[in-house]
Amino acid sequence: MKNGLTLALLVVLGFAAVASTLAGCGGPTALPAGEVVVYSSVDQDGSEPILAQFERETGIRVLARYDTESTKTVSLVERIRAEAARPAADVFWSNEVFHTILLARQGLLDSYKSDATAAWPAGLADAQGRWYGFALRARVVAYHTGRVSAAEAPARIEDLMDAKWRGRIAMASPESGTTGGHVACWFAWYGQERAEQILAGLKANDVRLAAGNSVAVRLVASGVADVCLTDTDDVYAAQRNGWPVAMKLVRHGDGGALAIPNTAAMIKGGPHPEQARRLMAFLLGEEIERTLARSDSHNTPVHTSVAKEFPDYALPDRLPVDYEKAADSTAAAIRAATKILK
Repeated sequence: MKNGLTLALLVVLGFAAVASTLAGCGGPTALPAGEVVVYSSVDQDGSEPILAQFERETGIRVLARYDTESTKTVSLVERIRAEAARPAADVFWSNEVFHTILLARQGLLDSYKSDATAAWPAGLADAQGRWYGFALRARVVAYHTGRVSAAEAPARIEDLMDAKWRGRIAMASPESGTTGGHVACWFAWYGQERAEQILAGLKANDVRLAAGNSVAVRLVASGVADVCLTDTDDVYAAQRNGWPVAMKLVRHGDGGALAIPNTAAMIKGGPHPEQARRLMAFLLGEEIERTLARSDSHNTPVHTSVAKEFPDYALPDRLPVDYEKAADSTAAAIRAATKILK
């Protein structure tokens, strides 16, 4: 009897252990345990809660690497290139598209496809599935509300070449953040000659170069400059701080405002491919775009159903620039802009 009870007890304990294990990982359909390594150039205060949500929902530990505003995209891209022989990261979540395209061209990103990505919006996905764009920001002119009226604020890039703005303009250095991509779009949209004329016009107007978009906005808020080129999220941040700053979408000749998507991509040869695929599905889902639209950055959703919920953040007149063509121009554009502006 004693042996029978012992055997029965062991069987019960065995089933309990199995049940506990299945419960802990969500059962047979659970997401994989383990960890995923993310390199992110998205502002940490915005991306960290989203990655924490992924951890809670999946049990997968997220190890995230960030960097400073002035170098974050370029620095992380260089890190991915340096680690090509032995990748340390699984997913690259970038706040822009241009360097992501270059990584794909260099064979450093892996293909990711799912039912959800099959009908991704045109122009916002790589043909081979190596990157996807979502949660847009726009390039704008930010202006000091006490020194510049809404009617007076520049509405086009060309307006910044007017002599009346001399000594009153700021922008981030072309090597930093989204500014380099914006300048590359000038070369792609206008052509080299006109793009260099615009840069020369900014130089003639004594444009002040800052260490990043948020620094450029701070120069406007403090009265050091009256207007600056920046991104929508940096203006929203300034307004949240109570600074006297407003914005106007900046057009490009007869074209509209430049929209710059976040991008998500799997790094080729990353150490945790299954967890990376789970994170990609999560980042590209409707709920994350809903979260980012509600967030302080107020990103514009690309999912049609989500975009309808946030009409205030719609970008109806987007510049029809080819991101791939702009990426081709990035290195040369940054060199030319640096030479002209400095």
